[in-house]
Amino acid sequence: MRTLFLLLTLALNAAIVGLFLYSKLLPYKDKLTGNYKSIFNFFDNLYTPVFNGLKKSFKPHQVGIGLFIDMTQFILLIILLLLLNFLT
Repeated sequence: MRTLFLLLTLALNAAIVGLFLYSKLLPYKDKLTGNYKSIFNFFDNLYTPVFNGLKKSFKPHQVGIGLFIDMTQFILLIILLLLLNFLT
């Protein structure tokens, strides 16, 4: 049972790091090469359906004139952090 919690904790940590890298590399996805492109594509395939589902409930939040924050990434980060906190 302890091993399962350890694996889930590691998976959630990887998902959080992947979400961070995904958000930073998304504007440059066409310029990625090799292993970086395949890792990005893995997280893109993982997160895109989640983001599409969340976009139905959460609209972008305006933080300035013509400047909006994508709330789906923020909400997913909160969910992942809460799950991680629940496991530890």
